[in-house]
Amino acid sequence: MTTTTATAPVTAATPPATWPGLLEAATDTCLDALLERAGQDWSRPAHGLDWTCRDTLDHLALGLTGYAGLLIARPTDRYITLFASLDPQAPLPACLEGLRIAASLLGSTVRDTPSEVRAWHLWGHSDAAGFAAMGITELLLHTYDITRAPAPDSSWAPDDALCAAVLTRLFPDAPEAPPGHGPFDVLLWCTGRTALPGLPRRTAWQWDGRVR
Repeated sequence: MTTTTATAPVTAATPPATWPGLLEAATDTCLDALLERAGQDWSRPAHGLDWTCRDTLDHLALGLTGYAGLLIARPTDRYITLFASLDPQAPLPACLEGLRIAASLLGSTVRDTPSEVRAWHLWGHSDAAGFAAMGITELLLHTYDITRAPAPDSSWAPDDALCAAVLTRLFPDAPEAPPGHGPFDVLLWCTGRTALPGLPRRTAWQWDGRVR
């Protein structure tokens, strides 16, 4: 568990143009961490998940591409019909290249989507900023899951600003966390990955993508 001091979160008034930059920063930091671990056993389960580390990468590619597709198609009551996946025979660095492509597609789509656009998501119809926040959340959480697979005490942690941004946008219950904990600790608690003093580890959770 990280021990950084909580920083002020990015507020809902953050300019929409900020979100593609945050997504790019999250992509860079996560892919750097994953590339450092390219030689690990990717067939083992990701920490706390039923998926293998390799399956978790595929889930990320599907999710990031899917969020871009939702913003493009703008359905009101369903997921899109396009499903993206990584080549199961490709070496790990090439899979990470595919993940960067998916993140770039989402970033470009977020940048080009008017602020009034809304699209369906099971956890709340959302705007471009919301889908960017979802993509960042997926990247941060699943990089955490993968880096902890071979070493549960792994100290990898993303920048506070990335965590604070998604907490503000997607997790209205984040203020329930006790003070004195960094944004990453709070994000891990919100998503059922850790306990905090006085707050047990969650067994069920979801974010709220609705525009507020």
